[in-house]
Amino acid sequence: MRAFEYPVWLTPAEEGGFVVTCRDLPEVITQGEDLHDALMRAADAMEEAFAARIDDELEFPLPSEIQEDEHLVAPSAEMVAKAALYVALREAEVSKTELARRLGVDEKVVRRLLDPHYRSKLPRLAEAVQALGRRLRIELAA
Repeated sequence: MRAFEYPVWLTPAEEGGFVVTCRDLPEVITQGEDLHDALMRAADAMEEAFAARIDDELEFPLPSEIQEDEHLVAPSAEMVAKAALYVALREAEVSKTELARRLGVDEKVVRRLLDPHYRSKLPRLAEAVQALGRRLRIELAA
């Protein structure tokens, strides 16, 4: 099983609020006025980091173990599903053309599923992940 939830560290900012960083995704750095705002902004920054990693065809590191005083953050369910599809496709060493064939669709449909800036429906993303021999799972967390 692979999770796309990463620990973030909140450092009090001199001017108030918190600076948020993520050791696994160094491009995630943001600031919030209070704890809630900082964590919401961290999720937004993580959303952008995921999109950039997919666009630039970069790896997704495994999340580190959460340490004391850290918080777990994840982007939207749709972005997590796109990242899961991206990782599954890379790990299976399957081309977009082959995935399209398995799904019985045109390759542009697969390109859209992988496009972090294109809205996709979760059932369609789950179907694509399943075509790669994996299963997409969504959890409810506090």
